[in-house]
Amino acid sequence: MIYIAPSLLAADFGNLNEEIERVRRAGANYLHLDVMDGAFVPNISFGPPVIESIRKKTKLFFDVHLMIKNPQRYIENFVRAGADSITIHVESTSRVADAIQKIKDYDMKCGIALSPATPVSAVLPYLSSVDMVLVMTVEPGFGGQEMIPECIEKVRELKKYINDNGLSVDIEVDGGINAENAPLAISAGANVIVAGSAIFKSKTPSKVIKQIREAEFKMIDYTEA
Repeated sequence: MIYIAPSLLAADFGNLNEEIERVRRAGANYLHLDVMDGAFVPNISFGPPVIESIRKKTKLFFDVHLMIKNPQRYIENFVRAGADSITIHVESTSRVADAIQKIKDYDMKCGIALSPATPVSAVLPYLSSVDMVLVMTVEPGFGGQEMIPECIEKVRELKKYINDNGLSVDIEVDGGINAENAPLAISAGANVIVAGSAIFKSKTPSKVIKQIREAEFKMIDYTEA
């Protein structure tokens, strides 16, 4: 199954409740929440208070993506705010295993993310301990960027490793994903699709979500593209 996770960064923050309900009705499975600290990435977004406030308004699955330094210090804050899954970056701490364990200690779903410049090998030691691996298809820190096509090869490499080792790990892609290029990521093995502007900025988000989901059945082979 393909899970659709609109990124809240692309929403109208003056009408958050309405925006979230609009994508829920359109068929979204998750709400992707990008937390930036201005240190790990050159931007600042929002933190636990915003997540806690919207948690009261929706039952959507909260897919919290921490783009912050030393995330292990703040896991409890995001758990209490209402996260359903917490993803940390492999580059964000020298204590990756400790951060993963801390998330697991709260009986939370856990993800590990890698930025475009980071090789797949950096996350392989942790795949048996996580529920999801997030492949950034743009440089983390800003919304509205174009997808970096070369990152799709990482998805394919990860999918092969997961299959070869009998693991049950979702593959999420985040960055510049839209209805036109989503088939590329899905054909490579991604099953959780983050799309911000493509969904929130659309007048017909249900159409965009439907088009992305249809890629699961087309499964176009782009390997020679």
